[in-house]
Parts: sequence; C-alpha cells; structure tokens
Amino acid sequence: MINHKLKKITTAIIVATLSSSCQANVFRKAEQAKTSSIAEEKSQPNIVYGDLILKEQSDYLMIPVNIKNSYPISRKISLDSSSYSDKEIELYNIIFSNKKNGETHLLLKKKAIITSFDFLEKKEQEKPSTRFWLYRIIENDTNKDNKLNSQDAIIGYISDSSGKNLQQITPNNTQLISWTIVQSVGAIFLKIIEDSDNDKKFTERDKINFLKVNLNKPAIAAEIISDQIDREIKSYLK
Repeated sequence: MINHKLKKITTAIIVATLSSSCQANVFRKAEQAKTSSIAEEKSQPNIVYGDLILKEQSDYLMIPVNIKNSYPISRKISLDSSSYSDKEIELYNIIFSNKKNGETHLLLKKKAIITSFDFLEKKEQEKPSTRFWLYRIIENDTNKDNKLNSQDAIIGYISDSSGKNLQQITPNNTQLISWTIVQSVGAIFLKIIEDSDNDKKFTERDKINFLKVNLNKPAIAAEIISDQIDREIKSYLK
C-alpha cells in the first residue's frame, strides 16, 4: 500500500517537473523570439518622405527620402524648385513617379547621400530642349572614418528628367564644386578638387581642375589642366 502511494507521489513529481521544464522552455523561446523581433525592428531605418518636388517641364514628380535620425528634410524646397542644396540636409534617395501613369522608381540602387541636385536644360536652335538633373553624391567612405559625410569624395552624376540613365561625370576621389552650361557648344564645364596628395582629404593644398562634359554623350571627361600643363606652370614660378 505504502509502495503504491510512493509510486503515485513519484509519478506526480516527475510529471510536474517535466511540465514545469516544458513551460520554461516555451517561455524562453517566446522571449528569444520577442528579443529577436525587437532587435530586427530597431535595425530597420526609420524612413521619412519629404514634400513633393514638381517641374512643369518634366513628366515625373519627385519625393525626397531621408532617415528620421538624420537631418530633417528642408521645407524650403519649393514645389517648382530648380535646385536643391542645403548643408544641414542629407538625402539618401529620390523617388521618381510618372505624373500620368504612376510608374515609380528609385534614383539610386545603393546607399549614398545626395548633397544637391539641379534641374538643367540644354537648348538647341530648332530642336526641343534636353532637360536633365545634375547631382552631387557621396557614395564611398574615401577618408575611412566609417561614415559618409562632406569630408569624402563628392561625385557628379546626371540623369534624364525622369531620374533614369544615371551617369557618372566626374572622376573618383574628387569633389564636385561648381558647374556652368555653355549652350553654344552643348557642354557643361565642371570645377572639381582632386585628392592630389593622396592623403584621403580634400584641402586647399589639393589641385583644382576643370572638366568639359559633352551633354549629347555624357561621360567622365579628361581633365582640362593636365599634369604636364601643371608642371609647366610651376616651372615658370620658380
């Protein structure tokens, strides 16, 4: 009789122990899943979309893309803005959407910062004007400080007015400073600064140069001030 009672007690203890162990295991798994979900949620950037940018000459509207923890998107960008540039703002992408059919695409397919963009026009006699966007983009951590900022290379790109056919027009390891369109030759002249001493920085000691880019066939053009010309100038100043 006593042995029978002991068996019942032992069985009850074993069942209770197993049940408690199973419940604890389920609880741990639930907590792990919850922690993993929270971590994954925290790792996702908090996207902020700016105000619409509209150009009557373009069939596309534009929506700037920023990250909440970065600088806020400026309200100073008008709906008919021809240019955008603000040292306190960083854009990570631009959405282009067709005004008529709603077709939508992104300008960039990679992580980068757009520091400015301008709506430009190439005019030709007896021909329709060619319109395009010119961008200054930071896409590589050239000074190796583990972040993208104005201390890195700032590369010039152009696209058509729809934000497609993005084409690099300034060399790597340079910063695009300014530009001027010369309608008579159908070209854009660009002023850049080179990391001429290869110290991963852009300073007043570095070389200034200029490029001429044919807008009919945009590409990275040869620098106007060649090394030979640079050496010749310096030889006269000794």
